[in-house]
Amino acid sequence: MKPTDALSFLVELAERADEIALRYFQSQDPMVREKPNLGPVTDADLQIEEEARKQTRNRFPDWGVFGEEEGEAAGTSATRLIIDPIDATRNFIRGIPVFATLLAVETDGEIVAGLVSAPALARRWTAAKGSGAYLGPRKLAVSQIQDLASAQLFHGSIGGVEAQSLPPGMQNLLQQTERQRGFGDFYQHCLVAEGAGEIAVDPIVSPWDIAPLKLLVEEAGGRCSSLGAENSIYRGSWISTNGLLHQPALQILRG
Repeated sequence: MKPTDALSFLVELAERADEIALRYFQSQDPMVREKPNLGPVTDADLQIEEEARKQTRNRFPDWGVFGEEEGEAAGTSATRLIIDPIDATRNFIRGIPVFATLLAVETDGEIVAGLVSAPALARRWTAAKGSGAYLGPRKLAVSQIQDLASAQLFHGSIGGVEAQSLPPGMQNLLQQTERQRGFGDFYQHCLVAEGAGEIAVDPIVSPWDIAPLKLLVEEAGGRCSSLGAENSIYRGSWISTNGLLHQPALQILRG
């Protein structure tokens, strides 16, 4: 399958996911439960992933599916759908419109199509391998800022329990950049792809948190890796940059 064809299928999945998400968003009873790992899950999460799995089985029965809520269902081909039905679930629960469905198609270990749909923001980012990255119809490109003193840095939580997972040089990197904003989750990496910032740091991630974001940033001309500099979504951490500041940022984060 061509990457552009895979992306067309992700658009179909996103249309249905947006409909479900908006039906539950800001409802009086989003049906929140706690998963065994202490993270929240809502009926919207479960229904979006269930619907995506059903559509994938119907259209591509040989594909596998790897999702946050139901885990991995192996297929008979080298292709699988990776899905985070609602990224930033805590935002969703609190009525904050910064949440999204993350969808990616992986073939032979390589992400070939990715989509991030944030319906409450009316924004959708897409990328197909070799075809560029887009926000709606607008083609994206990372910024060309080359010095940390002029860079904007995005991050998630830097206090509380999550502070224990921060890389040793995080505070130093915060101090060396011009501006810092705590968007967190998917949005910070989308902003790097848009050229609105230069660095986004995620100390703890799962593959479904970053699968489409990797392709989005790379197709916009940027660079992604784990904090250990591995070009893989399976290493448990993530940093997206405009490419020009990738190595300097990594060196500082390592302390």
